[in-house]
Amino acid sequence: MDTEPLVSVVRGEPTDLELAALVTVLAAASSAINGEQPPATPSAWTRAARPSMGPASWRASAQPR
Repeated sequence: MDTEPLVSVVRGEPTDLELAALVTVLAAASSAINGEQPPATPSAWTRAARPSMGPASWRASAQPR
């Protein structure tokens, strides 16, 4: 196991609050941001441009007009 610290304060004497802020920033930066994204849904503007395109519009396409 590595006994050397990953981060060390080289100069100055940070307060507990400053160290907590540093640890928070480092933890957030190292978290996985490339997780699986949910599929994008069409926006309301896109659906308004094609009002006939609904979830069941294929059923209506076979009916006589």
